[in-house]
Amino acid sequence: MEQPLDLVEARAISKKEISSRPTAVDAAIDLTGGTAGGFATVVVGQPLDTVKVKLQTFPTLYRNAFHCFKQTYAQDGLFHGLYAGTVPSMAANIAENAVLFCFYGMCQKLVATARQKHDIKDLNPLDNAFAGCGAAFFSSFALCPTELIKCRLQAMREMATQGQYKGDLSRLKMGPWGLTREILHKEGISGLYKGLTSTFLREMPGYFVFFGGYEISKVLLTPKDGDKENIGILRTIICGGVGGASLWIVIFPADVVKSRIQIQSAGGGITPTFTSTILHIFRTEGIAALYNGLGPTLVRTFPATGALFLAYETTKKYLSRFYDGTFG
Repeated sequence: MEQPLDLVEARAISKKEISSRPTAVDAAIDLTGGTAGGFATVVVGQPLDTVKVKLQTFPTLYRNAFHCFKQTYAQDGLFHGLYAGTVPSMAANIAENAVLFCFYGMCQKLVATARQKHDIKDLNPLDNAFAGCGAAFFSSFALCPTELIKCRLQAMREMATQGQYKGDLSRLKMGPWGLTREILHKEGISGLYKGLTSTFLREMPGYFVFFGGYEISKVLLTPKDGDKENIGILRTIICGGVGGASLWIVIFPADVVKSRIQIQSAGGGITPTFTSTILHIFRTEGIAALYNGLGPTLVRTFPATGALFLAYETTKKYLSRFYDGTFG
């Protein structure tokens, strides 16, 4: 059945407007959308992220995720316990997602050029997955330092009680800026990039399935004769949740190793390598230890990643409309 002429013309105009926007403008829109998404995901998901890090790095101290959640709240409260590391986490997520989505848009255009497609809307889920993988390389440089600070703040109590820090529990009062200054003073800039290799190994395959899962879900949930870029709030949240769950299931062992390296290197000395750390975990704790904290992570993923994509897509849509209406 032929589509109505006005619908065909509207889509043609839409494609013309999208393709005529300067690359710098599209990059700025993606950057702003990623920033909004990073803010939203931390607000929604930080408490369970704290539980995840504690279970990954000190698996013998807690019986399960609920026990960890309850103990953390009882000992340190909401803001100093479950929301510990929120400032660096906010910085990490905003920096990562701003850079990620900025380069995602650029990588989409590169993939479209390589695939001889005129518009990024013509890319299939596999094309978008490769674009996400490429974007993750760049976002890893923004993520690693802030993620390191976040992890150490989240596990500060456990590190102090286990003797990984000199001093007593007064260290729990240390904030992100104080910890950053301490690392820079003792270890220099390189101290903030411990775990970078693990971050690459986590982020690049992770965002391949992240964007691939998101785009496949959008295709499957788009109504017949509908537009996959306008599927509504609930479907967007579901698609984001599917993408997030796909990411964590694939990357979780690498995330455990990254967290261990960033925590264990806190006392100075030689930083353990990715290979030595994963072999040590496998030999001493078993393969199941590589999935410690996966439960709360998956529980967190649907609302947090749904909030990420909802904020990103909404911000991108309105900024695009504003630019096209003002300068188009």
